Amino acid sequence: MTDAIQQGDVSLKLKDEVGYIEFFHPLSNSLPGRVLAKLADTITQAGKDDAVKVIVLQSAGERAFCAGASFDELISINDLDTGKKFFSGFANVINAMRKCPKLIIGRVQGKAVGGGVGLASSVDYCFATKYADVKLSELAVGIGPFVVGPAVERKLGLSGMSDLAINATEWRSAAWAHERGLYNDIFDTAADMDAAIAALVKKLRSSNPEAMKLLKEVFWKGTEDWDELLAQRAAMSGKLVLSDFTKNAIEKFKQK
Repeated sequence: MTDAIQQGDVSLKLKDEVGYIEFFHPLSNSLPGRVLAKLADTITQAGKDDAVKVIVLQSAGERAFCAGASFDELISINDLDTGKKFFSGFANVINAMRKCPKLIIGRVQGKAVGGGVGLASSVDYCFATKYADVKLSELAVGIGPFVVGPAVERKLGLSGMSDLAINATEWRSAAWAHERGLYNDIFDTAADMDAAIAALVKKLRSSNPEAMKLLKEVFWKGTEDWDELLAQRAAMSGKLVLSDFTKNAIEKFKQK
């Protein structure tokens, strides 16, 4: 493993009945498989903790929210099982968020790419700054947003998801994402965003936990087959990442 694959971490901090889950990686908060696994486990853990009334999902730093899959790990994949396992990491995070009985509030301070868009699409309410542009770059590196696609489509609709998936090298603005329902609110500064998050979680802390759990079940109705669906999508991506086309495309993308 390279140093980049071994770097990164996830933390859970409880404050005033709010579980703050933060992920970090020095390469623009990209997500190696190890970090994805810990993120899924941490979300599940917080969902089971009676001391946690609501969850805030965030990343470290002031710039990028999440650069998506770790390119270093992608180019190291040499067999189908390893490829499927890596992409299953994203599937497991999305499914952990879907099944979590607590409402999850997203904090997106900067750009979101690929899997980062998938994370933003899987929270229950998403705050962002005006700098939080989005891009699904998977097709540009020879794959496709297969695993995150259902989550993105659920928020943006098929038209919005296909816009990002097909025009894979172009950024869409935070305002574009807000207009289409990915972001519930956008702000000029992170400070303004954080004040709004604090105000919302304060209200949610005093809300009926059972009502919030049932409300979340309503929000996610129709996704009951996602364990199987996302596993199938992970296999599709795992196969594609083995091709010479994809490996060459990723190498070129890394050099930009």
